[in-house]
Amino acid sequence: MLRVYNGALQYYQAQVVDPNIYNRWFRLNVVHNVNLSRVRVYIDGVQKLSVSGRGGTSHYFKVGVYTQNNPSSYMESRWRDIKIFKKN
Repeated sequence: MLRVYNGALQYYQAQVVDPNIYNRWFRLNVVHNVNLSRVRVYIDGVQKLSVSGRGGTSHYFKVGVYTQNNPSSYMESRWRDIKIFKKN
């Protein structure tokens, strides 16, 4: 759901989350509250996006770099301390 186009981190292709995401490391947190149908995105601890979810009752978690339209010739991601929380 988060993609980079022309150096801007975007929510799908509709909304800019951070206009200048290239050439820097950043901490990304995504909170997806399925019950409230709400998605919040944080960059370096600052909330950058809060939008309605896109529906569905079954979701899965992916980690990594995936190409989309017009992929870059260089992609890198490093992950550590991943935590997944689930409300009872």
